Amino acid sequence: MQTANSAADTRPAPPLTAEEIIKRAEDLQPWLRERSDDIEAGRRLSGEVVEALRDTGVFGMAFPTAWGGPELTSSEQTRVIEALSYGDTSAGWCAMIGMDSGIYAGYLDEDTARGMFPAQNEITAGLIFPSGRADRVEGGYRLTGRWKFGSGITHCDWVSAGAFVYRSGEPEPSPAGAERHWRMFILPPTEVTVLDTWHTTGLSGSGSCDYEVQGVFVPESHTFSFGVPRSRSGPLSLPDAFVRNMPGVPLGTARAALDHFRAIARERTIAATGGRWADDYRIQLTLAECEMEFQAARHAVYGSLDEHWSRLATAASLDDLTDDQRIATMLPRVNSFRAARRIISRLYDLLATGAIYRPNPMDRWLRDITTMCQHIVVQDQIVQSAGAYLLGGDPQFPFSLGIVE
Repeated sequence: MQTANSAADTRPAPPLTAEEIIKRAEDLQPWLRERSDDIEAGRRLSGEVVEALRDTGVFGMAFPTAWGGPELTSSEQTRVIEALSYGDTSAGWCAMIGMDSGIYAGYLDEDTARGMFPAQNEITAGLIFPSGRADRVEGGYRLTGRWKFGSGITHCDWVSAGAFVYRSGEPEPSPAGAERHWRMFILPPTEVTVLDTWHTTGLSGSGSCDYEVQGVFVPESHTFSFGVPRSRSGPLSLPDAFVRNMPGVPLGTARAALDHFRAIARERTIAATGGRWADDYRIQLTLAECEMEFQAARHAVYGSLDEHWSRLATAASLDDLTDDQRIATMLPRVNSFRAARRIISRLYDLLATGAIYRPNPMDRWLRDITTMCQHIVVQDQIVQSAGAYLLGGDPQFPFSLGIVE
């Protein structure tokens, strides 16, 4: 199953700049759009699509400059994901997940990370939440479990899996004193069984299948806690780093839907009257309201990311931020998904029966955004956690605040 880059040359290529990676992602948009139907029908990214994404530099964009990587800011990463999602939502989603390799590398010892990611364009897939059990053994752990939502699991170079640690058959407390010790485990895809469970409403092409592991040995060096970066510092070493670029997917999807609708509305006439859609008040008002919501959501995302990055450049940890600063990117992130769903739903309604037939990009975008909005990062627990944090209450989902026990 492993589809890593050729073993003939695993040396890191010269780092691309943020501008180069964004430009490559934008140039790939029409090519991805032409393959969207095949991506959805295949329920995973083909090898051709994976390598096209790899060539943009997206999978290496979080590797540190100290290692020869480009180390894009969270805002720049989001722009790349937004550009790819404009071409195809599943491709953008898999790119967003797969580029976490450069973030995870910072939680490993540098020698180990450099050995695992020699070309700095390797792809990681998997679920971080502790759905497995890791029993301590000499030199590491025996990992067992089943995980859901392994986006990109069908084409990755490394698999991540969260699990609770056990010692001598009993749950092990965390180093911080919590009742359970949650760790991340990184293992090769040859040690993982992929289960063909991904038959879904949307994001069909992401290949987000279940996967399981049965008693596989994982060395200590290939495990980490999000609370303890080992080989890097700075904004990308903090626990919220890997979720910051997620809004790129709904923003790219919504922008694609808006542009598609505008192209249709300029040419379409009303059958009963012969009047132009472009002159219809309802069409004009609804489109402008959708554009207004999109612009507000997009500027909130990028404004909060840029401010957050500036603060983290001088902060030792998220605890150095004020309460308002700590939640600053959470709520725009949730809103970007929900706003995109509202926008696409309104455009779908305007197109009426013209949007319901497959293949139709508006039909696919509606199903994709509907599935995306079922993700934990869009749920009410995230919003509640922000409110609870501001009031000194108990967040239902503390990890969304970068709180790791």
